[in-house]
Amino acid sequence: MASLQVSGMAVSGSSSSCCSHKSLVRATINGPKIRIGPLSLPRLSSKDFIEELSIRSGGYGIPITTQMEKGTGPMTSSSDPVVVAKLYAIMEAVADRIEMHKNIGEQRDNWNHLLLSSIHAMTLTAATMCGLAAASASGEPLAGLKVSSTILYLAATGMLAIMNKIQPSQLAEEQRNAARLFKQLHGQIQTLLSVGSPTVSDVNEATENVLALDKAYPLPLLGAMLERYPSSVEPAVWWPQQGRKQAKGLGKKIEGNGWNRELEDEMREIVGVLKRKDKADYLRLSEKALKAHKVLAFSGPLLTGLGALGSAFVGATNPWAVILGVAGGALASVVNAMEHGGQVGMIFEMYRSNAGFFKLMEESIESNINETNVWGRENGQVYEMKVALQLGRSLSDLRNLAASSSLRNIEEDTEEEFGSKLF
Repeated sequence: MASLQVSGMAVSGSSSSCCSHKSLVRATINGPKIRIGPLSLPRLSSKDFIEELSIRSGGYGIPITTQMEKGTGPMTSSSDPVVVAKLYAIMEAVADRIEMHKNIGEQRDNWNHLLLSSIHAMTLTAATMCGLAAASASGEPLAGLKVSSTILYLAATGMLAIMNKIQPSQLAEEQRNAARLFKQLHGQIQTLLSVGSPTVSDVNEATENVLALDKAYPLPLLGAMLERYPSSVEPAVWWPQQGRKQAKGLGKKIEGNGWNRELEDEMREIVGVLKRKDKADYLRLSEKALKAHKVLAFSGPLLTGLGALGSAFVGATNPWAVILGVAGGALASVVNAMEHGGQVGMIFEMYRSNAGFFKLMEESIESNINETNVWGRENGQVYEMKVALQLGRSLSDLRNLAASSSLRNIEEDTEEEFGSKLF
């Protein structure tokens, strides 16, 4: 505790004036001596941190790897500035694509609402005019209503044919998927630049992912638009296609990097479940949606065309012209509401994208377990957690799913559950 010692103070004065003399104040402060030693902080494992961040990878992977993991030597904090500059350039292009797909997706969603409302109004107005023309007694109103109804029906038929060709709801769903996947890619590159040690192979992989997304979800309508009514349903593919690795050396003991024989067997069972249940189910739903899509797309313009034909012959002796003109417009409105109001095209694209998600998971798991060098794979424990999260399961739940799948292979009458709990 500090102590203050005052040596002395003298004061003198007279009756007329006071003079202050100098005082000597001597203070000494005594306190405990504090020794500051070197500050020690816990050492953080960059490899464990990077493996934890790799859980964020979803649709496709830019693996966050270090030089030590790649076997090129100890990790260094410095990276090739040219490689970093290229990755930043790719990030800027990806950010621009995110905005483009977002804006175009909103525009095409507006197309769906505006075109549907306009075609509905034209169809119902034409049906009403056809009925009024049939009820009119004089000749001049009859001719005017007939011509107006026929023109509206023909215009609705043409607009509906164009709308069924481009399918604005399906276009909007494609752009939403593209924006989401580009955001995912942008985050992966950003994480790689923050905590990874990027190399030329990372630049090439990021470029391939961008080009694969551009091909899977094109922006222009003419010449590059995806097939709206394919002859067969295939899962959506938005990642670079590479040759599958052949499994070799499966009889050897596989240990290290979080992998063992039990984990490999578990991953193989998960792949089997995804193929037999999840992907197959979404492909089946896609086929049903596609059939309904084709029927509705053909029925709408057909009914409005029949309505135009009936309205043109209103006033003749045949009463079926009035019935065809009025009923055709009413049925066309119902069909259009089911197809474009219910967004059947969007549903078909959603099912196809879900099937593509499970196909991507299959390829990712097979690529890892077919890699004979366990140090060339993702860390087994981290990868198991990532698979569990992508399927909406806990680790114990994922292991139970693999065990039940293995049991089903022995007991054929056992009912198998779906792999994913998210959708």
